[in-house]
Amino acid sequence: MDNRTHRPNVLLITCDQWRGDCLSAAGHPVVRTPNVDALAAEGVLFRRHYGGAAPCSPARACLYTGLYQMNNRVCRNGTPLDARHGNIALSARAAGYDPTLFGYTDVSLDPRRLPAGDPRLRSYEGVLPGFTVRQALPEHQKQWLSWLRTQGIDTGAGSPDIHRPARGQAERDVTNAPPVYSKDQTPTAFLAGEFIRWLGEQEKSAPWFAHISFISPHPPFIVPEPYNTMYDPAEGPAFKRATNPQAEAGSHPYLAYDLAGQKRTKFIPGIEGNVPDWSEENFRRIRAIYYGMISEVDAQLGRVWQAIKSAGAWDDTLVVLTSDHAEMMGDHFMLGKGGFFDASYHIPLIIRDPRREATAGSSVDRFTEAVDIFPTMLDLIGAAPQRHLDGRSLAPWLDGTEPEAWRDAAHWEFDFRTVAQGEAERHFGIGSNACNLAVIRAADFKYVHFGGGLPALLFDLTKDPGDLNNVANDPAYLPVRLEFAEKTLAWRAAHLDQSLALAELTEDGVVGYVSRQ
Repeated sequence: MDNRTHRPNVLLITCDQWRGDCLSAAGHPVVRTPNVDALAAEGVLFRRHYGGAAPCSPARACLYTGLYQMNNRVCRNGTPLDARHGNIALSARAAGYDPTLFGYTDVSLDPRRLPAGDPRLRSYEGVLPGFTVRQALPEHQKQWLSWLRTQGIDTGAGSPDIHRPARGQAERDVTNAPPVYSKDQTPTAFLAGEFIRWLGEQEKSAPWFAHISFISPHPPFIVPEPYNTMYDPAEGPAFKRATNPQAEAGSHPYLAYDLAGQKRTKFIPGIEGNVPDWSEENFRRIRAIYYGMISEVDAQLGRVWQAIKSAGAWDDTLVVLTSDHAEMMGDHFMLGKGGFFDASYHIPLIIRDPRREATAGSSVDRFTEAVDIFPTMLDLIGAAPQRHLDGRSLAPWLDGTEPEAWRDAAHWEFDFRTVAQGEAERHFGIGSNACNLAVIRAADFKYVHFGGGLPALLFDLTKDPGDLNNVANDPAYLPVRLEFAEKTLAWRAAHLDQSLALAELTEDGVVGYVSRQ
């Protein structure tokens, strides 16, 4: 029997900070993503897919472990991932694959398993246990920079300075001037090339598992020609935001704190000032660059698709394309990710399984979540299910059937503690364990519950799709607020850590299920 029938090649791709609406396959009026669209035409597009947390480490913990933040407890970049948790790489390895990484996973390793002097304890950019690293590319990007130097590029002071425009810009304004590197020399092109080189080494008799973790379209916001001028800043939908940053900040204490911390230099190196003070024109220029970065990623994805086809492996390869979290991109006068707005959490998801041709080109308009990726991949590679996971397999959707009792809302969490500096704790006068929020986002309402006594939020999405009018204190909405507060409590109660709660010791031994990696 051909073992490949049951164990396909697996390609898991994450593109960092990609908004779920920024695909032409999803109907975006401006962005063009022909290679992503081609993948969607052969797979299933999940239109309401949401990340479980932000920023990168918490978001990826949800994706890799299949557990909500309340259980994986990765609260911030730098929060260690408890070594007791299983993950996508360990399970793939147990199923007979050698999961191979290109890029990064942003996992802070469990300090209880390492000696105090281990250098890995000085970075949140560790590698998810289970992966073989073929080509690392952490934030310092030294591997990419050395590759550029072999091509005669002056990398100067390194990253992030190399991502400044090659020619000058106004001190406070945004320019679409390109960097010193070309479209064939981007970090995305570098990783795509490394994967393609590795692919040529694989034996056709042995199914492979690769994870390409691209950093784009994550900031710094800059892109080479021709992508830097591909989009007109005047084009694109209206921003979802209040009349001015002051009104936005005045709508909730957390928003006032978040907006005050938005610094321009985090997104475009060398530009001083605060993000919310940028003009409409500057926000639109940045967005046009962001759109260009997406198209640059799309072009490199086309290279990857073609390489797999040239290797004769396309018909045997399962492809999962998603992101960790999304990007505010001017909505609510913000850039980056975090908080409670959809713009930070609505992310792309396309799953292409060559064994399921009947649903090719279809889409799903029900709520799916990052925690669903792990159980889905277990299902699709024929590995044993793990009942303690918070996510559910999406395989039935790929077969064209609707699973029983599917969720009617998306859920995400955001933890804004700052353990090392204590900044948020001092600002709000609360402990680290109270610096958090949880969101239930249904089709008609969004409810945001805060810790630390911060006021809750409720938005009527049928009347207010931009989350601009908080109705939590409107007497007419009191029954809805109560209903969603109860839903939040029920959601948390249903998903408390089930690792051993699904097992019971009896006279006959263990009854039920004991989770294993």
